[in-house]
Amino acid sequence: MDQGLIPRRYAKALHVYALEKGTDKRVYELLKQLSMSMEQQPQLCHVMANPYVPAQDKARLLATASGAGNDDAVFADFVSLLIKNRRIEFVRQIALAYLDIYRKANNIYLVDITTAVSLDKEEEDKLHAVVQRQLGSASAEYSYHTDPGLIGGFVIKINSERLDASVSNELKQLRFKLLSN
Repeated sequence: MDQGLIPRRYAKALHVYALEKGTDKRVYELLKQLSMSMEQQPQLCHVMANPYVPAQDKARLLATASGAGNDDAVFADFVSLLIKNRRIEFVRQIALAYLDIYRKANNIYLVDITTAVSLDKEEEDKLHAVVQRQLGSASAEYSYHTDPGLIGGFVIKINSERLDASVSNELKQLRFKLLSN
């Protein structure tokens, strides 16, 4: 996804700064939490773009949404820079760009697993083993979803690749074969 020139530049600068300070992983965790908070509460983006909300309130809101503490100086410096340069409305796009940069730099893949029913620990471990064989030495961040429409089986998405081993997909393939004959 193309987030734009401004967010990418700020994200790259933040990544370099966080690396220098040795806090790149902590900033990654904070921005991941911030991104999830802004996804769950879309009005946060509107607040950041609102010129009538004081900058200090925006900074406190971002610290709360990200879970940043008093010892997260790099995050505080980042928010201050965005406020000073009047770029605070780009904070979510910058966070997403930073997450992409960090994942590429640390060989981390996003793995989304969708199943018809919730998985127990043993089934999750089996799917993790399948995914890990594909990834080799790379690491993965997992997210799980349920979709009863799959009927059975699973769909695994690793970044932009998709493995569909669902019953609904098998039925769809069978239907196409029958219709083509």
